[in-house]
Amino acid sequence: MTVHDPGEPDRVALRARDVEFDWSSLPMHWIPGEPFATHVVNFLHLVLPEGERWFVEVFKQALPLIRDDRLLEDVRGFVGQEAMHAESHQGVLDHFDAHGLDTRPFVAQVAWMFRKTLGDRPHGGRRAEAWLVERLALIAAIEHLTAFLGQWVLDARELDAAGADPTMLDLLRWHGAEEVEHRSVAFDLYTHVDGGYARRCRTMVVAIAVLAILWVRGVRFLMAADPVLRGRRKPRWRDLLRTGRLGLTPSYWQMLRAIPAYFRRSYHPSQHGSTSQAVSYLATSPAAQAAEH
Repeated sequence: MTVHDPGEPDRVALRARDVEFDWSSLPMHWIPGEPFATHVVNFLHLVLPEGERWFVEVFKQALPLIRDDRLLEDVRGFVGQEAMHAESHQGVLDHFDAHGLDTRPFVAQVAWMFRKTLGDRPHGGRRAEAWLVERLALIAAIEHLTAFLGQWVLDARELDAAGADPTMLDLLRWHGAEEVEHRSVAFDLYTHVDGGYARRCRTMVVAIAVLAILWVRGVRFLMAADPVLRGRRKPRWRDLLRTGRLGLTPSYWQMLRAIPAYFRRSYHPSQHGSTSQAVSYLATSPAAQAAEH
């Protein structure tokens, strides 16, 4: 993960940006000749719509707990951005479903996890607030991981060299740039309402475990359901090592190196990532420019 430059802006006003993506010409393997790398990234489309709708719902429940006007403004900007992310990735799922890659069985499992396992529970008072704080801590941990992925895709010029579909790259980089832009909000909100170090560490362990299991299962599902592959290729660990070396997916070692910082007591998300790089991309994103016109 890119280390924070002291010359970076301390804060930017967060706002949801209108975007417009045309998926009509998206190939099934949008990284040419690389179905495994394509589906490693496609996994994000399986989980992000439901996951980010869950973020939005949890953050809306936390609004009455916020006693800082600046943080309140940031949280509202975060909510607007996450809602737009969910709808944009949903468009990719709709395209896949219409072109022979039926994602609905896996997405239904993801929806069950967010709506039932991580959804509201039938109790009130202090227990309800404790469950809300637990989920805020989990979102802060997940946002550390998504900020890493956002910075990775902004830096991954290897995808351009490999001929990756430009519309998909724009979606990933627009979303990734906003993840970098708002990378501190979830952590600041958790710190504001609780900030417990043990809870912070515990929820990161949970986030890593759940994400790893989901990612492995999601890639296996996509490779099996791929109408071009027809089950002829199965994902292998050496594929992840190979595509990581090529820069087409986050490498195993990049992901491992991104995690320990979160366990430092002095950690803050602003210490990692480039806000100026994110804002620069957002100013030139083809999808954002198309929506403006």
